[in-house]
Amino acid sequence: MSKKIVLTEAQIPRSYYNIVADLPFPPSPPLHPATREPLKPEDLAPIFPMALIEQEVSGQAEIPIPEPVMETYLLYRPTPLIRATVLEKALGTPARIYYKYEGVSPVGSHKANTALAQAYYNKMEGTKRLVTETGAGQWGTALSFACHKFGLECLVYMVKVSFHQKPYRKVMMQTYGATIHASPSETTEFGKKILSQDPDNPGSLGIAISEAIEVAANDPASKYSLGSVLNHVLLHQTVIGQETKEQLKLAGEKQPDVVIGCHGGGSNFAGLAFPFVRDKINGTDIDIIAAEPVSCPTLTRGKLDYDFGDTAGMTPLIRMYTLGHEFMPPSIHAGGLRYHGAAPLVSLLLENNLIRAEALPQLEVFQGAVLFAQTEGIIPAPESAHAVQMTIREALKAKEEGKEKVIVFNLSGHGLLDLSAYDDFLNNRLKDENAAAAS
Repeated sequence: MSKKIVLTEAQIPRSYYNIVADLPFPPSPPLHPATREPLKPEDLAPIFPMALIEQEVSGQAEIPIPEPVMETYLLYRPTPLIRATVLEKALGTPARIYYKYEGVSPVGSHKANTALAQAYYNKMEGTKRLVTETGAGQWGTALSFACHKFGLECLVYMVKVSFHQKPYRKVMMQTYGATIHASPSETTEFGKKILSQDPDNPGSLGIAISEAIEVAANDPASKYSLGSVLNHVLLHQTVIGQETKEQLKLAGEKQPDVVIGCHGGGSNFAGLAFPFVRDKINGTDIDIIAAEPVSCPTLTRGKLDYDFGDTAGMTPLIRMYTLGHEFMPPSIHAGGLRYHGAAPLVSLLLENNLIRAEALPQLEVFQGAVLFAQTEGIIPAPESAHAVQMTIREALKAKEEGKEKVIVFNLSGHGLLDLSAYDDFLNNRLKDENAAAAS
């Protein structure tokens, strides 16, 4: 049987970990979209509350978790770290495989970690409504839940291809009280522009971000909320890695040899990886891998440059690996990984060889996901399945090398609302998409 390692309530981290404090090189500043000059904190005030802006630019190593947020975390935190002994046996590997299972949250993924924090900080500063985008629907679901918890309205622009592929994500968001539009939509000027050019446009996270920012910027009672990419979002997710380090100690493991997370914008990868990157900066030998789709290979084939975070060019310019803000990714089932850019902090770590990235094809990813479901019993979200398959690759490499290794990955969410993707795979309707290149 696979072994579950759970912390006590007293062992849950009480602060978020800010990797900026330990970086041996400074992050590049975001630039104002109009002037191309370094952004000032007040430039972000129309769309973010000041508390989050302060976290975005902070160099403080630890930022306390507010008590009301911690109280809600206790609905599902600490999440379990599980030794995947059945998968190990099926692979015949000498590697010891552990997965941090974030799918036990009420919304089924890691996204609640930052959604609850963002909703709280907005509520404290008088925001009435949060507006956001969502790819696969996990972020939109998490923010809908968090807004209900803290008494805010929630408006979600959901990428159109996922809006149709994942109907029950919509139902969850609506159950929590959110309003949802398929993006591109007729409710914004930018959405109308996109639809006038291409009425069948499947949408992208870049387009949905543009629509959400347009609405938030034009309503004094609303603020914009982002589920990945920015520093403060990655910060909130570090509860994952901090818990994992304590759980590995309880399991008798000194240090992992390999740490793996799937990568779209960077939130779940950073949440697990950043506390281990700190160890690597201090000399520990750890292989830290970001697993992304071949069809949207931001880290492996993107260009390191200043680029917009959205399609319309409304966001600040951030230095990141990017496929170009007008890039339209194929309509793969891993909707949460269909983003043209990577988090600036993740990009900085890759640039300086503190992490590495691998791109995986869709069919191989689903093969690994099915094997994981058959051995460990959990059906992974298509996004999380990229980390699963990368782990399988690394476990088989350990077998070939005859080396014992400790491999830890983030199973960032379950796939129980993604069964249409598994239906397509099991009935041979899925195909591999060609690798994209940076524009």
